Amino acid sequence: MTHTFQFDDLPRAYPVLIISGDIRTVPEDFIVEEQLGFTASGEGEHVFLQIRKTGRNTEDVAHLLARHAGITRKSVSYAGLKDRNALTSQFFSVHLPGKQDPDWQQLADNTLEILSVSRHQKKLRRGALSRNNFCLLMREFTGNKDDTERRLHKIKQHGVPNYFTSQRFGHNANNLVYAEQMLLDGKRVKDRFKRNIYYSAARSWLFNLVLAERIRRDDWNRAIAGDSMMLNGSRSCFKVETVDEEIINRVNEFDIHPTAPLWGSGDAMVTAEAAEIESAILSEWQAWTTGLEKARMDLARRAMRVSVADLSWDWLEDDQLQLKFSLPPGCYATAVLRELGKFTEPERKQR
Repeated sequence: MTHTFQFDDLPRAYPVLIISGDIRTVPEDFIVEEQLGFTASGEGEHVFLQIRKTGRNTEDVAHLLARHAGITRKSVSYAGLKDRNALTSQFFSVHLPGKQDPDWQQLADNTLEILSVSRHQKKLRRGALSRNNFCLLMREFTGNKDDTERRLHKIKQHGVPNYFTSQRFGHNANNLVYAEQMLLDGKRVKDRFKRNIYYSAARSWLFNLVLAERIRRDDWNRAIAGDSMMLNGSRSCFKVETVDEEIINRVNEFDIHPTAPLWGSGDAMVTAEAAEIESAILSEWQAWTTGLEKARMDLARRAMRVSVADLSWDWLEDDQLQLKFSLPPGCYATAVLRELGKFTEPERKQR
C-alpha cells in the first residue's frame, strides 16, 4: 500500500484564525540562534566554531570545514540542523588532535561569518543545546490584530503541539517517498546521511499521526491512563498507570508532558488507553514499523507538547508582525506559526 503525505491536513490544537502573511521573504526575516547547554572549556582536541550563515544548509558547512582543515567529514560534528533559507548561528566541532587551527577566517564571505572559536575536550553531539532563539518577521500580514494577540496569549499560556513540520519531510514530502521505497520495496540507499534522513522522516511522520489523534481527542496536552510522561527539559520518561491530582498539576505546570513514539525496537513505555491509541493508529503502518525495527532504529519518546518560552510580539508596521521566542532543541518554529494562521514562503529553486 502506497501512502500520501499531507501535513497540512493534520489537525490543529486551536480553531483556525483568518490570518495570513509571508515569511522568509528574505533570509533575515527568519533568524535562529543556537544556545549551547554548556560552555567550551578552552582546551582540548576539538575546535568549537560558532558560525553565522545564510543560503547554506548545515551539511554544506560541515563539508566546507572538513575540506578547509584537511580532514574527513566524519571529524566534523554539530548539535542540530539549521535551515538554508534563514539567517542562523550555530555551533560546529572539528576534531584536530595534535594539530594547529587553520585560519578559519579565510572561509568568511557574504554567506558565512565566523563568530567565535574555542577548544573543548569532547566533540559536539546532536541535541547538545539548551534552546534555539527565534526572531521571525511576517510581512503582508492580514487579519484581526485583537484575535491575533489573544491567540498569542493562549499559545504563551498553553504551548503548541510538538509536530515535526513539513520542512522535516523535504520538498513535496520526498523524504517520506524515499523512506517508503526503502521500507516497503527494499530500495537500497548507499549514502548513510541520506539513509538516516529518510528513516528519521519516517519516524517523525508516525509520531505526527499519533499526535494528530491525540489532538482530535483533545488530550494531547493532558495525561491519560498508561501514558509515558517526559520530564520537562530532559528525555527521561516514566509511565503513568493512574492519572491522579499530582500528575494533573504537574502537567498543568509544564513539569511533565505526554509523549508519542519515535518508532524503533524497544519498550514502547505505554500501557492501557495510551497503548490502545498508538496501536490503533500504527496498525495501518505495520510495514513501516517493522522496517524501522529491522533497520535497528531504537524506539524513543518525544513530548507531544512544547512550551513557547519568552514569547513576545511587536507590530513594526500595520502589516508587519515580529515574533520572538525560544524552543527546546528539535522543535520547530513553524509549528508555532501553524497555530497562529496561514503563512506562505516564496518558491525557491531546489538544489
